[in-house]
Amino acid sequence: MNLTDIDSILASCRLCPRQCQANRLVSAGRCGGGRLPRIALVSLHPWEEPVLTGTKGAGTVFFSGCSLGCVYCQNYEISHENQGLEVSIQRLGEIFWEQQQRGAAVLDLVTPTHYVPQIIQGLDLARQKGFSLPVVYNCSGYEKVETIEQLSGYIDVFLPDLKYFSPELSAKYSMAGDYFQIASKAIKKMVEITGRPVLSDKGILTKGVLVRHMVLPGARKDSMKLLKWLWQEFGDNIYLSLMSQYTPMYRAKESEFAPLGRRVTTFEYNSVVDYAAELGFTKCFMQERSAADAEYVPVWDGKNVLETNNL
Repeated sequence: MNLTDIDSILASCRLCPRQCQANRLVSAGRCGGGRLPRIALVSLHPWEEPVLTGTKGAGTVFFSGCSLGCVYCQNYEISHENQGLEVSIQRLGEIFWEQQQRGAAVLDLVTPTHYVPQIIQGLDLARQKGFSLPVVYNCSGYEKVETIEQLSGYIDVFLPDLKYFSPELSAKYSMAGDYFQIASKAIKKMVEITGRPVLSDKGILTKGVLVRHMVLPGARKDSMKLLKWLWQEFGDNIYLSLMSQYTPMYRAKESEFAPLGRRVTTFEYNSVVDYAAELGFTKCFMQERSAADAEYVPVWDGKNVLETNNL
């Protein structure tokens, strides 16, 4: 993909299900993304699932902006407020290669949807330098099948959220009543592209799909419906991560979004975990209750975005 192709896509952007058709060559889209990638942090992140972290951590690249925009987002400073630094596509490729030089287990692209064309070109540039890490597409699940198809040959591991089954919940919390309808199709395409999970001899996931679901307060039955769908569709041919880390942040404490103003109870989380086991999931990660703390949210200081000597 060259710059002409990228500009053609961004001139009337339809990369995500919002299809806002913004001309991102002159102004930002609904997601906050413009022509150049905006990045908030480049890091070695130790808190991803064990199959992604290795000994040094996942090589995360946190993109600013978001095509979904949940009212409880724990990364709201970058997803909603768009904190970050713009970089050239040449620099983006360098960042990818630098993560390999730091010893990252994988390249972990966080909230990448609205920068897919730039990422594809950045990966082409990185490969010219010898980049060879497994590439992880860490997204909200709210993805167009057509955009996912563009990533075949570039993405090794898809790491989508699957947030809601209920259109009422997704409309209230993410202004996306069609969330499950869209996300379910996208995840099917991801599994079709990658196939069954493959681990390296070091236990790193090099191919496959790992679906994340964060249990929300008051929504354990919705969580169970999602798990039932995943089991019926994929059985034990995907990895599953059940997250207890929900912490009320951003607009979550506003009365209109009750019961988001509290943390998930032990009963709520454990009942979802027990249901996953009852269905038959074995490739399943769980979180300690202590993970529900704002201290696990990164500091968005732009580290390693513009630097080239911190290796």
